[in-house]
Amino acid sequence: MSRPWRREYDPDAEHVTGGVPAGVVTEVERLAGQLTDLAQMGVDIGDLGNGPRPGGLRRMDAAGGWFYFLASPRDQLLVVVRIVPPYDGL
Repeated sequence: MSRPWRREYDPDAEHVTGGVPAGVVTEVERLAGQLTDLAQMGVDIGDLGNGPRPGGLRRMDAAGGWFYFLASPRDQLLVVVRIVPPYDGL
């Protein structure tokens, strides 16, 4: 059995979530958890969300805003790199 997928913030949680409303962060964490669950089941999460092509930086809607993530199948890692809250939450 392979090791489980995990998720992280890059460069760190404070940098990515700082100033973002708690409800938006909670929704991003929920969606990131679902993405890692799908990856664990064998779904290629590099095809999910929006981006110019499969793999690379992906964008996914969350709580009226969106977040950017990278999927690294080799490391079994989902990396959330930026959260953009809805404009009324800024």
